[in-house]
Amino acid sequence: MINHRRHRCHLVFLAAILLSLGPSEADIRTGYQVTIAIPPAYNPGFVGRAYLMEADGAALPNFKVALSVEASSGGRNYSCSLEVFLGDVKVWNSGHSSRFYLADRCALELTTDGDMQLKGPDERVGWRSGTSGQAVEIQSTGNLALVDASDRIKWQSFNFPTDVMLWGQRLSGATRLTSYPANSTSFYSFEIEHDRVALYLNHGSSKYSYWDFAPSLSRNITFVKLGTKGLELFNYEYKKIARITAPRSEPPRFLALDNRTGNMGLYYYSPGEAKFAASFLALNATCDLPMSCPPYGICTLSSACSCIRLTRKLDGPGLDCGGAISGGFCGAGRPAMEMMELDGVDSVIKDGPRRANISKEECTSLCSGDCDCAAALYSSDLRECYIYGIVIGIKQVERGSGLSYLVKVPKGSRGRRGRSGLKRWALVLVGVVDGLVLAAVVGGLMYYLIRKRRKRVSGARNGS
Repeated sequence: MINHRRHRCHLVFLAAILLSLGPSEADIRTGYQVTIAIPPAYNPGFVGRAYLMEADGAALPNFKVALSVEASSGGRNYSCSLEVFLGDVKVWNSGHSSRFYLADRCALELTTDGDMQLKGPDERVGWRSGTSGQAVEIQSTGNLALVDASDRIKWQSFNFPTDVMLWGQRLSGATRLTSYPANSTSFYSFEIEHDRVALYLNHGSSKYSYWDFAPSLSRNITFVKLGTKGLELFNYEYKKIARITAPRSEPPRFLALDNRTGNMGLYYYSPGEAKFAASFLALNATCDLPMSCPPYGICTLSSACSCIRLTRKLDGPGLDCGGAISGGFCGAGRPAMEMMELDGVDSVIKDGPRRANISKEECTSLCSGDCDCAAALYSSDLRECYIYGIVIGIKQVERGSGLSYLVKVPKGSRGRRGRSGLKRWALVLVGVVDGLVLAAVVGGLMYYLIRKRRKRVSGARNGS
């Protein structure tokens, strides 16, 4: 609904739509059309929504279908989409991967030949089902389906997953969940592979895993679906081979890939609290999340963010650790670069290009000579080198892990020469952040003990 007084006319318009359709509306027939007017001036935070259908189901809350117009977060325009909600949770969106931006008005039409379309001014089509059918219906599972006269499904939202997987929906190697963080060129994905399910951070043409789950005995996976006790994995014979268990008696209603953290969770509905809550999370520590800190930042042992470059003097919310480093380390106009080594850190993102049985010096040269390499992780125990195109997902670990993180930085960054010939930098900023936390705790404890002792002495004097 619209909650802006200056757009009261739109509120009345949407209310009329809701009253005319009502929650009892089971489907939409050919020739149907509904329109939402868009404010003439850009209004940040504006949301216009018309609920069109509601599914019948024993479990609450029910699924609802809506035509929505929202102000974009990064521009001065509006996007139009067809959406499915479970309660107040958006579980499917026609504009998930490609938004339809428009002005003046947004219309949903089921044409006479059965093609479901989103239209803007001048009949411009921004999204379509591309099929023919007689009606659109919302099923009790949350599947938005276009059916023919024989009630056969011609198109369904379950075949176009977004960032949520619902009960009754299947995911296979041909499909995946994707989630797009705001103001980022990277995105998350949940993918089904033949030997595991995994979470990935996608950056450019590369992708790096940061969590996975594999069945025992190297059994192959064909598809996954939600069961009463969690996410179930099946083989090509449709036999269940493994399960990611949700440790609650309530069955999960959906699986979601968070667009802010990249975490994957199973969610159940709590009638007492009237909201959804996570019964399982893939990652439970802040520093294990791939983008818990900005690029060129480190997640410390106290779960705070700190920049890895000494040129940054302050840490805090909104810090930009990368400065002017923007990738593309070769070519005219680019500054000269060198490698800097960080001890006592690890990377939560894996599966980058790997080279085995090489030395640290060879790993350094490998990244230094690669125009697309931003950093490398070297394991002295395994003699392995991982190459990364992005400096992200770095976390502090205990020293003595045998890991060295090698970062490409502008030449002349401060540091001292180590034995390997690399610029070395002890994690001074990290030490400062964690040291301040420790000092605050110790100082608070000492203050409490001293004050308690003074009260005791004062009480003894008054008693005497």
